[in-house]
Amino acid sequence: MAPEPARADPIAGELVTETFEYDGGRQVTVYVPPDPPEAVVFAGDGQLISQWGGYLEAADVPPTMIVGTYRTDAEDEMVRIREYSPSFDEERFAAHESFFVDDVRSWVQSRFSVAFPAERTAVCGVSASGELSLAIGLRHPDIYGAVFSASPGGGYRPPAVMPSPLPRTYLVAGTLEPFFLENAARWADALRDADADVVMTERVGDHGDPFWQAEFPLMVAWAFGR
Repeated sequence: MAPEPARADPIAGELVTETFEYDGGRQVTVYVPPDPPEAVVFAGDGQLISQWGGYLEAADVPPTMIVGTYRTDAEDEMVRIREYSPSFDEERFAAHESFFVDDVRSWVQSRFSVAFPAERTAVCGVSASGELSLAIGLRHPDIYGAVFSASPGGGYRPPAVMPSPLPRTYLVAGTLEPFFLENAARWADALRDADADVVMTERVGDHGDPFWQAEFPLMVAWAFGR
């Protein structure tokens, strides 16, 4: 297992949380870096990923805002999967897609006065939300120029005909999570076959927060420099 990644603690940045009307009240937490942001990452499973600003502060990466849209609080895991993967429930996926892409992004632009071009904007997810990041990225390459997908689930698979253009994509999975490693490799092969810019990282690790946290600053560095 990889060592625990370096993290600034306490963080120098700020966390701002807003509750939206979507789905009876859905929270979004934004990590605002201490220096003016030069890029932004929109993330599913936002209650988790929004807390990773300290790892960016400890790494040599540009100041990057994290916009973490929380997952459903339903106990049934399939509710989350139907929201994050277009393969199961197109209507529920489309409703969440509109909230994620339109409502949350518009609020960020208004609340924080930031609007970055696609090359400075990424969409990120882990496990089931790793599928979300791929689906959103493929549908909106004009908005999200990069996709960060860690240990993606297997419900959403590469389409037979890839859209064009395609966002740059960084995939990672661990040798101790063979199901998710197979899914990541499948996506990497399909995207490469479609001439996309792809990084596929395979390393010792298992399905969980420490594995993903260690990779997150590397994803940001790859997409945004330093």
